Amino acid sequence: MNRAEGGLLCPVPLLTDGQRISLAHGDGARLSQRLIQQWILPILGGDTLRELGDAAVLPAVDGPLAMTTDAFVVSPLVFPGGDIGSLAVTGTLNDLAVSGAQPLWIAVALILEEGFPLTQLETFLRSMKRVADEAGVQIVAGDTKVVPAGAADQMFVTTTGVGRMLPGLRSQPTLLQPTDQLIVTGPIAQHGLAVMTARESLAIQHTIRSDCGLLLPAVRALHAAGIPVRAMRDATRGGVAAVLHEWATASHHTLTLHERDIPLADEARGLCELLGLDPLLVANEGTMLLAVPQECAPSAIHTLRQTEIASAATIVGHVRSRDVAPVTIIRSLGRDVPLDLPAGAMLPRIC
Repeated sequence: MNRAEGGLLCPVPLLTDGQRISLAHGDGARLSQRLIQQWILPILGGDTLRELGDAAVLPAVDGPLAMTTDAFVVSPLVFPGGDIGSLAVTGTLNDLAVSGAQPLWIAVALILEEGFPLTQLETFLRSMKRVADEAGVQIVAGDTKVVPAGAADQMFVTTTGVGRMLPGLRSQPTLLQPTDQLIVTGPIAQHGLAVMTARESLAIQHTIRSDCGLLLPAVRALHAAGIPVRAMRDATRGGVAAVLHEWATASHHTLTLHERDIPLADEARGLCELLGLDPLLVANEGTMLLAVPQECAPSAIHTLRQTEIASAATIVGHVRSRDVAPVTIIRSLGRDVPLDLPAGAMLPRIC
């Protein structure tokens, strides 16, 4: 970026190797067109995106729609089990899935820092495309902005998804009833620990990988099996504990966990103990919590375990009439104690 007399900024490339993002890539002129035509469209572009209209014109859909949007600022951009590209698409598609929707379309907005390597951008775009293809979702709209060096941390992504509601699968926590069973679909705390250890470069040998993955197959299986789901949510920021507190507030019941039943890998348990983290508060990206009527819990577990993403589904607790505390946990010694939420995030920038 050149600063002309009088303090005006002239957005011309700082670097001449053509391999990094410059401010001119975001000014709408020749380099912007080159970025779109040479780097973005060959990877993400389907018929709709290639039209490059101000808005994507989409076909009519029979039935109600669901829409969600999310911003991703994870640091570092690459972590064991994923990267910001796969995370950005997975996160939004999972939000649609646990809302009971079949994802159909997604829009992607990129905020790139001046100097960001184009080869790294290509890697993340391919990750987005891979996850979208896996889910059968089209990327139909997008935007790219470039900010000066130092104004962002390399790359941020915002994704917006639209899906069609699956008939009969409209869960909400206000439907929770006493004796309902709480189910977790896989080992918890994997994503938060994977990101944190990658960020901090801890001198700890481990094999923990993020659980970043699509929950759509598990939701489809529940729908196909006709399992009535009272509530369903991916346990991202705030982990399982945050979801339970939201549900307890909405339902006015007490939700109780059984510590011995909570799926947690030995390695993750050890790392949490070493770092002083409560695994119930650590983020997940491919693990969800759901509540089903007691009599349907065995069928739900059987159905979920037929899918790879939920092969470790386990009953971890139950709903009961409101007690003193909104959320409790029965510890290994049999004591039922309140499970509180901390005032702030234990691990910021994990998604």
